[in-house]
Amino acid sequence: MPLGTLDRQPPPFFRQGASALSRLLVCSALAILLMVSDSRFALIEPVRAVIATLLYPLQWLVLQPVLAVRAFGEYTESRDTAQQREQAAQAQLLAQSVRAQQVEQLRLENAQLRRLLELRGQTPPPATAAQVLYEALDPFSRKLIIDKGQMQGIAAGSPVVDAQGVVGQVTRVYPLLSEVTLIVAPEHAIPVLNTRTGTRSVAFGSAASGATALELRFLATNADVQEGDLLTTSGVDGVYPPGVPVARVEAVERQADAAFARIRCKPVGAVGAVTHVLVLAPAGADQPPRPSPTADKPAAAPAPRKGGKP
Repeated sequence: MPLGTLDRQPPPFFRQGASALSRLLVCSALAILLMVSDSRFALIEPVRAVIATLLYPLQWLVLQPVLAVRAFGEYTESRDTAQQREQAAQAQLLAQSVRAQQVEQLRLENAQLRRLLELRGQTPPPATAAQVLYEALDPFSRKLIIDKGQMQGIAAGSPVVDAQGVVGQVTRVYPLLSEVTLIVAPEHAIPVLNTRTGTRSVAFGSAASGATALELRFLATNADVQEGDLLTTSGVDGVYPPGVPVARVEAVERQADAAFARIRCKPVGAVGAVTHVLVLAPAGADQPPRPSPTADKPAAAPAPRKGGKP
């Protein structure tokens, strides 16, 4: 056979395309481009919503065994424990009934004083009950996923509370699900009011991994803060309604060489073991809009003409 008729091309098995380094650079550039586009223009948000909607049936199917085991465990709960819980619930109900009677009297007096002073009344925000489906896989994010979304009227920024106090805030909303960031997350901050002294401050989530505590930062060492003080929402941020319990002061550390005290607080709500929550409408939804920063500035005087004549 003549040599010119032989196929000098390598077999398909030995053919190679772009090098591994070239593929890595292309994929890295594409990933950076997608991240920048998502952070600047939110291009991936509709894709996330579609994927979350498509995966919802699978998530519901996977959660069914967990819910079944939980229901079976609750059904097989011992009789003695159930009786103890019933007695404790009755005692708590009696204590709350006494407090409710006092609250009704205080509410009536508050309404009379507001009418006398012609102050704007406060109405409780509407609430939507939701169930916690699961916790986010990232232990540093401290986020929960609830079974209510845009179709149920949930909006981003809505406060989330349980029977004891504030749990977190809705940070991302999907058509059928919502993502809740707990108040103990490092990136979360909430304005609070000390009910004993009336002092306003801001409670930040702890930066420690897996921590379930809050911190009061930037308070002087001589600030009037004691262990056991109850912190409630101040309502000045226009998000959380005022008066909702947030945390109790657990420890106060004052050092002579430090400008600020180190104050650690324990959340009142069950941020680590909550199963049912209430999603409230943001408190600022029914408030008048804030005035523009330039509304109170006086009009600029006309510039004098050349020659000193106005």
